[in-house]
Amino acid sequence: MMIHPVILCGGSGTRLWPVSRKSYPKQFSPLLGPESLFQATLRRLSGEGFAAPLVLTNSDFRFLATEQIAGAGVMDATILVEPEARNTGPAILTAALHLAAEPEALMLVAPSDHAIGDDEAFRAAVRAGSTAARTGRLVTFGIAPTRPETGYGYLELAAPPSGGGAPVPLLGFTEKPDAETAAAMVAEGRFLWNAGIFLFRVKDILAAFEAHAPELIAPCRAALETGGADLSFYRLGEAAYAEAEDISIDYAVMERAENLSVVPYAAGWSDVGSWDALWLEAEPDADGVVTAGLATAVDCERTLLRSEEDNLHLVGLGLRNIVAVAMRDAVLVADMSAAQRVRDLVTVLKARGAPQATDFPRFHRPWGWYETLCLSDRFQVKRIMVHPGGALSLQSHMHRAEHWVVVAGTARVTVGNTVKLVSENEAVYIPLGSVHRMENPGKLPVYLIEVQTGAYLGEDDITRYEDVYARTVAE
Repeated sequence: MMIHPVILCGGSGTRLWPVSRKSYPKQFSPLLGPESLFQATLRRLSGEGFAAPLVLTNSDFRFLATEQIAGAGVMDATILVEPEARNTGPAILTAALHLAAEPEALMLVAPSDHAIGDDEAFRAAVRAGSTAARTGRLVTFGIAPTRPETGYGYLELAAPPSGGGAPVPLLGFTEKPDAETAAAMVAEGRFLWNAGIFLFRVKDILAAFEAHAPELIAPCRAALETGGADLSFYRLGEAAYAEAEDISIDYAVMERAENLSVVPYAAGWSDVGSWDALWLEAEPDADGVVTAGLATAVDCERTLLRSEEDNLHLVGLGLRNIVAVAMRDAVLVADMSAAQRVRDLVTVLKARGAPQATDFPRFHRPWGWYETLCLSDRFQVKRIMVHPGGALSLQSHMHRAEHWVVVAGTARVTVGNTVKLVSENEAVYIPLGSVHRMENPGKLPVYLIEVQTGAYLGEDDITRYEDVYARTVAE
């Protein structure tokens, strides 16, 4: 019987700021290699024994998720779009209701932003858990702790795991402990980190919600019934989904159920929930130093240096216990011991109205991306990339004119009633108020420089006439 992966792909993008932000959370970033955490999750849960994945994400991420799914080589994924985040309880229940026509099917629920080093070991753990799940158990996965960790919840077992990886009964859940309690639990040997990964039959998790959180069923079922197709996505009904309580699967079901089993897992796992966790996962050298991108460490110890810009060289000299992350629009310098408090920093930036708190410097769109190179009074310079086959909407602007210079590829440009091809080193002028569109009819990406001039340069100065991606003006 195939296992149905259910991948939760939301997130607030606060814990790994500035690389992760609300508009581009960590699962989409290549933090530990060439592929993103989301793509690594897709790959891990594909192939023999796995059905096509069911991905739950929000409207802002739907095109980005689609792009990365294609980049991972995964076929036939189904994407459910949540109108708003309602936590893991409603998300998982909605996924189960979506799969209700196959009550005996197994569904494996996994976050999209975890790092798991040994894919085959994880698949073996899933196979071990599926034996228990097929007997009606609700299975969760517990990670053998490698240190006293205050940032994770814990699972309490009746006895220390034997080491064979077989499912064992779960006694209870423990919230994130203080340092002293965490050290005592790790020393005792009966406690595992709660990975937030679950495996159960569709009918068993539906029965669990019926028994422990029946109030969630009606709004989630209505959200499916009142939703509708949007291109290749399925949008849940907004009004119905808003009626579902914002509650985690642990609080809604797991902490109340009795038919729980845990699969102990000790082959390497991290939720990459802080910069010190990423530092550990990146395997520091003998001095405890990790560098990424254009970064150089001199006489440093226990330090993470990460540059996200090809032309920004980050240099650390004589640093101890420091995290330094440099981007074009923001730089984080923090003591390693304060890594868990980065989300508090984002709150401070939001209160100050800093766009860096939420906005990524590169804005991803279904047709490609753009980034601002220079912004001043009455002009802005952008770099734009359009995917092969991509097309910006047919649009006009009331307050600005635009100059496009193609630097790579060939674009098809519409200005008023004129349509022409614009190749590398050629330019086109878009007068204020003109109806226009940019398309990439070729097989290679198109790169261009856009110079905007005018009294107002905001992204909301747009009238959209046609859009192949069915976006609203606000998108």
